[in-house]
Amino acid sequence: MSKTFDIIGAGIGGLTTAIALERKGIKTRIFEQAGEIKQVGAGIILANNAMQVYDKLGLRNIIEKNGNPISSMSITKKNLKPLSRIDLSDFEQKYNTKNIAIHRGTLQQILIKELKTTKIYLNHKLTKIEKNENDYDLKFSNGGKIKSVYVIGADGLNSMVRETIFPTTSIRKANQICWRGITDYKLPKKYGNELNEAWGKTERFGFVQIAENKVYWYALKAFKEDNNEFSVKDLNAYFKDYNTIIKDLVKATNKEKIHTAEISDLKPTNIWYKENVCLIGDSAHATTPNMGQGACQAIEDAYVLTECLEKYDVDKAFLEYQKIRLPKAHQIVKSSWMVGKMAHFSNPILIGLRNLMLQVTPASVNKRQNEQIFQLAVI
Repeated sequence: MSKTFDIIGAGIGGLTTAIALERKGIKTRIFEQAGEIKQVGAGIILANNAMQVYDKLGLRNIIEKNGNPISSMSITKKNLKPLSRIDLSDFEQKYNTKNIAIHRGTLQQILIKELKTTKIYLNHKLTKIEKNENDYDLKFSNGGKIKSVYVIGADGLNSMVRETIFPTTSIRKANQICWRGITDYKLPKKYGNELNEAWGKTERFGFVQIAENKVYWYALKAFKEDNNEFSVKDLNAYFKDYNTIIKDLVKATNKEKIHTAEISDLKPTNIWYKENVCLIGDSAHATTPNMGQGACQAIEDAYVLTECLEKYDVDKAFLEYQKIRLPKAHQIVKSSWMVGKMAHFSNPILIGLRNLMLQVTPASVNKRQNEQIFQLAVI
């Protein structure tokens, strides 16, 4: 295929797509709105499905080397007493890949260095796509303009590509605020290879080791629509009744490096492409972070889209990609939204019922649910 694919956005999804297309001998260019690619103070958990893709791309070993394997996930009470635990070892053996917790910036640099022929154009914020007879004019805020035949929108929740081709899509606010941080901290050995998420009343706190003596944590707090004033300085108060480890992690983190964001997702839409423009990742199916699958689903998109482009002409490839990926991505969005609401119950009775349900759910049910998430499509 001699045509060049122009990827809008140098996030995890855009970079992975470029690598996968390069592997197939397909030319790509990446246009990124930021003036530089900074290492945001956040981690990422690459679940088994994402790591299977990176294994296919020959990147599993370097990612494992720079991250930390996670072999179990636990939902706990405030005191870290487990309510539900998922053992991931069976999936590690089945797919010969591990779930890896890694610094997001480290992963980004690994992906950038893997690009052989693709150029990343920084300071290129897309402002407009104009359709011509046989191609598109891509216009950028820096005054630049290029001709493009094929466009892949990997520009996130607030995608300009999506807004241009599907202006009626809508973003949903979850009425939750999220803080993310990374700090130097030595966790007790028992927590070295597991993700823990403590659920309380309207708030929760998760933490995971991403490297030796380095921990990534995230905290979420629900708010009413008329009251969304939350500050980093109030974190200690929000989690004052939680386990000492959680309180210590907050105290040990440089407050100026804590990333704060309001949680939103994209109301599911059944069309991800139009003519020669196609959406991937959050541009197509942004999800709340409650299942840790946002980036993982973008990585799956990259794999499926690339395989389809190798097998079919572009029109057919975009259609098949959408057919394959849309049901699973939408199920993730739906499930993640429901988990987010359940995790932030404020009614004590509902909290008690929720905790009981987590405790009595059979391990086989949890395993079956994760199997549906981890299994890649056969193309």
